[in-house]
Amino acid sequence: MTGTSDLSSVRASYDTVAVDYARLLGTELSGRPLDRGMLSAFAECVRGDGSGGRPVADVGCGPGRVTAHLAGLGVPTFGIDLSPAMVAVARRTYPGLRFDVGAMAALDVADGVLGGVLAWYSTVHTPPAELPALFAEFARVLAPGGHFLIAFKAGDRRVRLDHAYGHPVDLDVYWTPPELIAGLLAAAGLTEVGRLVRQPAEDEAGPQGFLLARKA
Repeated sequence: MTGTSDLSSVRASYDTVAVDYARLLGTELSGRPLDRGMLSAFAECVRGDGSGGRPVADVGCGPGRVTAHLAGLGVPTFGIDLSPAMVAVARRTYPGLRFDVGAMAALDVADGVLGGVLAWYSTVHTPPAELPALFAEFARVLAPGGHFLIAFKAGDRRVRLDHAYGHPVDLDVYWTPPELIAGLLAAAGLTEVGRLVRQPAEDEAGPQGFLLARKA
């Protein structure tokens, strides 16, 4: 859920909110057709990239709801999250899927073995200056022709969170311009395939961005 900064505070915050986070957001995708559309496009790209059914890593998977959604689309998916409490919730909720504790900036995955990487709002606590190293790590584990999908908060600001999901937390949330995301991905060797910026839902504070890219 972050790159290299403040890992302990992010881990502690998500350990605290894990159960209520899963309860409050468990059915969120059902009301987000455009979000589901981007996930469907990602799954179709992964299935058709000629990688022979290579797995997809959902990095910063939280309680596993998006991991399970991708698995339901026919993609062999596993989840990785910094928070042991989040991973515990994911394992209880989706016992048929694999979930590991780990940091996005140092994935315990060999070079070039994944058909896809998904970062579904999992970089929002990463300062923009640290995104290049994070994207380079995602590119490292992708096979040639593999795809990357990122969901992020589209804007240019930092918001401090002291309370979320009914609990005290210690988090910074970064809103990032889509053009910056696209440029940093290109620098990491990930070429943009397409993007979507949608208007905020009632419970969102601003536009939401989605960008699909491919490793050459």
